[in-house]
Amino acid sequence: MNGVEFLLALGITCRTTRFITKDTLAAGFRSWTAGRFGEDSKPAYLVTCGWCTSMWVSAAVVPVAWAAGNTLAFQAVAAAFSLSYLSGLASDWLD
Repeated sequence: MNGVEFLLALGITCRTTRFITKDTLAAGFRSWTAGRFGEDSKPAYLVTCGWCTSMWVSAAVVPVAWAAGNTLAFQAVAAAFSLSYLSGLASDWLD
């Protein structure tokens, strides 16, 4: 994995982690998890903790990046995730 592929994998990991732990669109998933396992359960904590979730997301992203990082498909998808994450950060910072 070269530096560009690493940074693109980082972008996917950051955006996916943010989606799972914070975005309104995933609120139903977080509520379902808390309802299914309990508010104070480890699974409920997992889907709200960015540090915890990012470990599991990266565990899924790294093998894909390693195997397909040099393909146009991976790079296009990863660039979209990365730009989404960076534009969200910029928006938060500028507002």
